[in-house]
Amino acid sequence: MANIDEITGQAPPRSIWEAVWPQRESYHPSPSDWRDEVIYFLLPDRFSDGREAERDPVDRARPANSRPAGWMWNRWAASGRDRFQGGTLRGVISKLDYLRDLGVSALWIAPVWKQRPVTSVDGVPAPDDPHGYSIQHFLDIDRRFGTREDLVELVREAHERGIRIILDILINHTGENWDYDLGTPGHPQYVVRPPYAGREGRLPFGAWRDGTGQRLPHGTAPTEPDHGVWPSELHDPDAYTRAGGDGGGWGAGGDEEPDAPYRRADWFSRDLDQSRELQTIIRIWSYWVALTDIDGVRIDTLKHVPPQDATLFCGALKEFADGLGKANFLIVGEVGGGDTIEERYLSLIGRNLSAVLETGETRRLMREVALGREGFPFPDAVEEFFSRFATHGVTHRSLGSAYVSSLDDHDDLWIDPQLRFGALTPPGRSEPDPRQVTVGVALLLYSLGIPCLYYGTEQGLTGPEESERGWLRGEGWGIRDLSGDRYLREAMFGPEHPRKAGAAGRPADDESPTAAHLFDPDLPGFGPFGTANHHVFDQDNEIYQRVRMLLTTRAAHRALRAGRQYLRRLGRADGGYALPRPGEVLCWSRVLAGTEVVCVVNPSLTETRGALVEIDGALNARTQALTVVANTAEVGGVTKHPLKSTATVLPGPGASRHIELQDLPPASVLVLTNQFVG
Repeated sequence: MANIDEITGQAPPRSIWEAVWPQRESYHPSPSDWRDEVIYFLLPDRFSDGREAERDPVDRARPANSRPAGWMWNRWAASGRDRFQGGTLRGVISKLDYLRDLGVSALWIAPVWKQRPVTSVDGVPAPDDPHGYSIQHFLDIDRRFGTREDLVELVREAHERGIRIILDILINHTGENWDYDLGTPGHPQYVVRPPYAGREGRLPFGAWRDGTGQRLPHGTAPTEPDHGVWPSELHDPDAYTRAGGDGGGWGAGGDEEPDAPYRRADWFSRDLDQSRELQTIIRIWSYWVALTDIDGVRIDTLKHVPPQDATLFCGALKEFADGLGKANFLIVGEVGGGDTIEERYLSLIGRNLSAVLETGETRRLMREVALGREGFPFPDAVEEFFSRFATHGVTHRSLGSAYVSSLDDHDDLWIDPQLRFGALTPPGRSEPDPRQVTVGVALLLYSLGIPCLYYGTEQGLTGPEESERGWLRGEGWGIRDLSGDRYLREAMFGPEHPRKAGAAGRPADDESPTAAHLFDPDLPGFGPFGTANHHVFDQDNEIYQRVRMLLTTRAAHRALRAGRQYLRRLGRADGGYALPRPGEVLCWSRVLAGTEVVCVVNPSLTETRGALVEIDGALNARTQALTVVANTAEVGGVTKHPLKSTATVLPGPGASRHIELQDLPPASVLVLTNQFVG
């Protein structure tokens, strides 16, 4: 055992079984209920470098004013696809007050582990991997992000501000740290994909790569920190399934089939044999929990891990964290493939898995409902979204803790086009409207689940201007090409230039990650709204102010976090109630132990709306009025229903009750409650 400073001041361990383990007097306790938290997901390369004071904010009204002379959209797009932009862990530290003021209580940080410092693969130039999922050293931090000391400090500083930290980890695969002996490079980034080996056999192991992507001599084990993979336990060729290509489809095979092709094949990676290396993998991530004092992990590509191995890993990590005093350590799995597979994995792994990421049908429905799109049966979509857990009866509120939900992430898989919600064009409009973010965030924060805001949502990031998207697609830089998700990953801090490619952009151990010589003056930075050298950390921005109000209201009312969920109907001229039609006011309630909180959204971007909103007749049989506890229309405007005003509870048909609301401005959110408000 050793103290934290002693460990982080030394070179990273070469063996996880020989590593010196950290010793702390105490560890940060877990929250009692993760539904009380709001997660903010960021890519460290695209969030902040801590130098925003050296740059002007983006001119939102005219982004062209924030572009350098000679601007070219395709060069901006190329920068975003292939290059690190320069964000760092210390940059994240510099923005913790910004995040606390917004109302964020947990940070999910994309992988920060050391990537390959590749400049070529067998002499062919290779693009970088700035999202962080191709790990070369599992016990070190990528120098482009900072150091192990920086990560430890980030967790400590976040805890002092009441913010928890969730780190993104991998247990399914490593980066392409070795080659098969098959063919020659057929793609600028990857060697020819070897054929799938089938369930029984393994393809022959080829050769390890050195720090420049060249092959080491056959039979030579890695010795240098940039060579091969670390820790040394992963040097054994049998640590990998060595199954080669995708076997005809990533979805082939059943969910309970441990040898399904999508669980054994390489996917621009090297697939680990979890059954053989499970104890090493458990020990690696337990070491990081002990060293950093994090509060949870998000497991990448958990669907690709055999369920039995996934269950054992999750159970062991939870038990280790529990032994440190983290009794409710969060483990979130990325399983993908829609609602059915998400529910299946919760069942397969059981309580060892805290929650799954909701990236399937429910996210799609949330976006469609928030936009009020035509071309699909709107009332049916609204009802389907709000009855997501209806089959579970009165206990459905508890399932909110099993899903981490979001409007966007860094992939937006199964979403076409791969654009942020704020970049989508609503019905009847020729271009996106930044106000629509308010509607989407309200649906996210006030419906069932643990909400996760994607970085930049609070500033209304949109990717390239709509007028440029068709041209970018035509030029091969497009929305649905191999790297279509680039437009989800603008750098909020507005770098002037991206890092140089490969090892040239990675700082040495004794220099700053922001040293000038590490950046490429020939390309513009991948800044927000198609700009460079301009940032968007603007706490006076109307979107930021509205999102902060919604977060503050959620924190103040537990029913919004843990209550049962009910879609509310609107009163009609015939005296009855019906579900909303496209463009009409959208209402739902969260109910907890006699408290009803009513959420009202006007999704229209052009029309002021009113409505008779049905509420719970039994709960409110003696309630005289509901009190307004949030109204986003108060941000920069005048409202018919100001904070602490009331809406009278009126009788409806039979024992029903409703409230009458008037003059709700476009894209506004109103929240009322029957709970006493002093």
